[in-house]
Amino acid sequence: MAISKEDVLEFISGLSVLELSELVKEFEEKFGVSAQPVAVAGGAVAAAEAAEEKTEFDVVIVDSGDKKINVIKEIRALTGLGLKEAKDAAEQTPSTIKEGISKADAEAAKAQLEAAGAKVEIK
Repeated sequence: MAISKEDVLEFISGLSVLELSELVKEFEEKFGVSAQPVAVAGGAVAAAEAAEEKTEFDVVIVDSGDKKINVIKEIRALTGLGLKEAKDAAEQTPSTIKEGISKADAEAAKAQLEAAGAKVEIK
């Protein structure tokens, strides 16, 4: 006669917490596994919360638009880059202009670049 899952579950439900804990330890030793799914789920939740609480943002020019000279001027004003570097950043899109700045600073930089004619994303 074979033992079914229901029989195993019925047996386990009759164990005390201490007996069940010892049984889990024996399973871990015999099969070389660890019974810690709660820690994995907790880690996933912590990672999701960290993603929601983003504090550093990047300003990326997607397209320089028709007024490239104005965009180059704004890039230079925001970054302190030289003319050649700012021109390259405006022409080689997508191009990250500022990295790791606060949300307020990123919004301000985006507004300046968009006023100059660029299409900008905050990531």
